[in-house]
Amino acid sequence: MDCPSRRSFLGLGGAAFALAFTTNLADPSTARTTTVRGDYPFTLGVASGDPLPDRVILWTRLAPEPLEPLGGLPYNKVRVDWEIAEDEAFTRRARRGSTWATPEYGHSVHVDAKGLRPGREYFYRFRAGGEISPVGRTKTAPAPGGDPEALRLAFASCALWQDGYYTAYRHLADENPDVVFHLGDYIYEYGIVPTGGNRGVPVPEQYRVQCDTLDRFRIQYGLYKSDPDLQAAHHRAPWIVTWDDHEVLDNWAGPHGPGGEVTEQDYLVIRANAFRAFWENLPVRVPAVQGPDARIYRRYTFGDLAEFNVLDTRQYRDDQVCGDGQQVDCADRLDPARQMLGAEQERWLLDGMGASRARWNVLAQQVAMMQLDFDPGPAQKLSMDLWDGYKAAKDRLINGMIEREVGNPVVLTGDIHYNLAGELKQNFDDPASRAAGVEFVCTSVSSGGNGNPDTGLPPGGTDPINPHLRFSSYQRGYVSCEVTRDQWRADFKVVPYVDRPGAPVSTRASLVTLDGAPGLQAL
Repeated sequence: MDCPSRRSFLGLGGAAFALAFTTNLADPSTARTTTVRGDYPFTLGVASGDPLPDRVILWTRLAPEPLEPLGGLPYNKVRVDWEIAEDEAFTRRARRGSTWATPEYGHSVHVDAKGLRPGREYFYRFRAGGEISPVGRTKTAPAPGGDPEALRLAFASCALWQDGYYTAYRHLADENPDVVFHLGDYIYEYGIVPTGGNRGVPVPEQYRVQCDTLDRFRIQYGLYKSDPDLQAAHHRAPWIVTWDDHEVLDNWAGPHGPGGEVTEQDYLVIRANAFRAFWENLPVRVPAVQGPDARIYRRYTFGDLAEFNVLDTRQYRDDQVCGDGQQVDCADRLDPARQMLGAEQERWLLDGMGASRARWNVLAQQVAMMQLDFDPGPAQKLSMDLWDGYKAAKDRLINGMIEREVGNPVVLTGDIHYNLAGELKQNFDDPASRAAGVEFVCTSVSSGGNGNPDTGLPPGGTDPINPHLRFSSYQRGYVSCEVTRDQWRADFKVVPYVDRPGAPVSTRASLVTLDGAPGLQAL
């Protein structure tokens, strides 16, 4: 999204460039072992993610002082014990082991806990230096070929720390979903004013500047992940995450940085640092990131009920055209060669959806796919950062799903700070065009401040400018979904304010799409 201007970066220089791409910063086998005593190391909580039928990633990061680059620990490795059990009292232990939290990875821990049973609830915890972490709840995916009757999930995006409290995460946790999808902007790269913005919580001097170095990204994650409501949501369910732009730089696009005083060389160093910090701080099953490239698009199958294709719409896209932003009559957006996903990811996605036998075929991704005209008059003003700026790529995807007769396509989206629900049309300029699927867009957790409950389209209404829309609202919150074999129900959960803690939650709208009948109905 278009956001405040960035500060100017000083040139990072050849030494910094070389360091960011180094793959052997330290040898864990020769690092001196440190035990953690006296200061509690689990200030950032625990998390789980990327659930498969027989395994799940367990995560923590040791940080007695989370606002320091190495979390207040010396540059030594630390032994961490872990265990996972079928009950919260850990009397029915399923697996246990030990690993190292190493300084070159910010003392983060990623355990791929294998040998678990499908579709089961588990509890896990860590121990380091005599201290025990909080207990996390997780759940494995159903067995391959299984036929689960239902799936409860939630999805969220866009949590700018200084714009407000993460109350939405706390309410999301209280729902005990089977899985949570986070669709980008988990952090924002911006510097933070001394007063902490809407939170009114002072932050140290090192937060004034925008994120660029690995150390600066690490302390940004340390601040964000110190939030108790975010920790509660991680403790309650496994997460499947992808990035959008603000984990790196606003509106970055493939190899293209923001331009101006940020050189292409500096941009690649920043991107490498951002990717590394993302991996260190989230429960993802991807290789440890060592540079400016990392494949994070991946697929998760929940029996024959639902298959989720988690996309990366940033790393492989072409640059935004016509100066980015919202534009009228931008012919360059129609270029048939323009890519949003890149040829390899696009092929992987369409081939996978064509082969899927799941009842619901889901795209968990970042930016709005349905056409969004921002001009109330006769002109058509479209965002060059959304799929509208990549029309040929969008047409290839929607037509590809139709040609392959993909069952019940559902798109889950973040980014735009609005709640939206709409139908994916083969031709958005023709209201009578067939619907190929539906899209649910979640608003932000906190970005944009309190929002405005008096704006938007009532559920089931019709927008004369965007007739494929069935609901919109500009409030903060998340979306909770109940998926059965007959229908997909989306409940848009909202909070009335984020500039102070303790906001209640309510359901602003509930919409369903039925098996075999692409379209939306309001409840």
